[in-house]
Amino acid sequence: MSKRPSTSRRKVARKVTYVTLFADESLNPKYEAALKRLEENLGQSHPMHIGGKEVWSEAGEFEVRTPIDTSIVVGRFQTGTREHAKASIAAAKKGFEVWSARPWQDRVRAFDKYAKLVDERKFDIAAVITYEVGKNRLEALAECWEAMDAVKYYARMMRKEDGYALAMARGGPGERNMDVLKPHGVWPIISPFNFPFMLANGMAMGALMTGNSVILKPTSAAPLTGLTLYHLYVDSGIPPGAVNYVTGPGGNFEDEFVSSPDVDGIAFTGSRDVGMRLFRRFHTEQAYPKPILLEMGSKNPTIVTAKADIAKAVEGTVRAAFGYSGQKCSATSRVYVQSGVKDKFLAALKEMVDRVAVGDPREKDTFMGPVINAKAVDTFRKAVEDAKLSGAHIVAGGTVLDGKMEKSGFYVSPTVVADLPEGSRLVKDELFVPFVVVNGFSDLGEALYMANSTDYGLTAGIFTKDKKEIKRFFDGIKFGVTYANRSGGSTTGAWPGAQSFTGWKASGATGKGVGSPFYLLTFLRDQSQTDVV
Repeated sequence: MSKRPSTSRRKVARKVTYVTLFADESLNPKYEAALKRLEENLGQSHPMHIGGKEVWSEAGEFEVRTPIDTSIVVGRFQTGTREHAKASIAAAKKGFEVWSARPWQDRVRAFDKYAKLVDERKFDIAAVITYEVGKNRLEALAECWEAMDAVKYYARMMRKEDGYALAMARGGPGERNMDVLKPHGVWPIISPFNFPFMLANGMAMGALMTGNSVILKPTSAAPLTGLTLYHLYVDSGIPPGAVNYVTGPGGNFEDEFVSSPDVDGIAFTGSRDVGMRLFRRFHTEQAYPKPILLEMGSKNPTIVTAKADIAKAVEGTVRAAFGYSGQKCSATSRVYVQSGVKDKFLAALKEMVDRVAVGDPREKDTFMGPVINAKAVDTFRKAVEDAKLSGAHIVAGGTVLDGKMEKSGFYVSPTVVADLPEGSRLVKDELFVPFVVVNGFSDLGEALYMANSTDYGLTAGIFTKDKKEIKRFFDGIKFGVTYANRSGGSTTGAWPGAQSFTGWKASGATGKGVGSPFYLLTFLRDQSQTDVV
């Protein structure tokens, strides 16, 4: 007679869910109540906000439907035009004069209030994020916590630096010299769907706290989250005009944003193609150089050596690769495993990936929800087809989910493929879907070479118990955010004040990332002040 599996064995076989990885039952009733409140108000029409006035577009509205279930309309939003872009720039220019004239201490106090308001409203904000982009409850709430911590961190930084004013040495007799950092002016803030609250907040907060004015232009996949952020800023005491909110296709705004002489900087997070186009146009069409902040994704590697804790490496890979369905610019998409432990790693990885709970992110047991839209499903399907044609081994997943519930949403399985040629586009191109390539290596030098063989350079990780290997990794990896032995996410989870989220190469443009002590400098410029007495 066969023996019944032990209790410990049964625990190992549990589903990988929100509860098993991030259990905090006290969050659930408040989050679920927020979902119900939001559900009573879904489908409404929302205006733009320019110079403190509600603006309705003669070009009509567009619908946003949730990727959870496309029969549900989240809301209807205005189709902004180039004329609205012009109006928002003019309003922001006026708002800049008011906001920048306020003492820096007043601006910081407004953000103190903002942090308190985010804390009070975090469950309602998280509910919007879940409905709009399909995040599970913990990841949606994490955006709120991260936004609060970012604001608190930079408020402390402003106070520490005395608003970035520094007494300098004398250059001559009777001189009193100061070096003061001052804001540039008007900044369009162009934000993506994957972190619709935190990434918009990070860029806008950096600009606003330092005295600039902003135009919030959220992706058309997540305009309700952008509107939520706008109201938080206004409720915190930031004057209308200093913050504005517009919606619609990016192409309707781009020409004006890159060419208007009244735009003083651009902050963008999104695809490399769009980011590089903005970069080239802004530097070509403006009369003189102006700052542009870009964060443009990555193709992030994790290295697992023969000296790694395999269980830790597997957990870190699963969390980093399949958290928010692989739709993070920091998601692990390539894993290089030393040949001696590759089979063991793949077996353990398959076992854990097969247990990942995929489904409706409103349900507390779900770990991985939908991808954002039908285009992402097509990207996933084509990646699996190309992997099969190349002769790669589909270790786990590889299917589009089309059961009864999934027919109305965009659901795919977490997927691992092994042994793809290094020259394959699936190894080189950012896919932004839950698709991970695992290849082998013989020695760490080879792994570092393959990991660095990409135009991108955002996040990278290693698992090894050997301190010399860790040092060699940190010395040799050409990425801005690097981790060793991080089971909580091999390439994900940077936090304000702990890790700067800085992209190298094609992943960024300034070399100063949000969360860094130097981030606010992106939005400021030097002025030397000499007073001879």
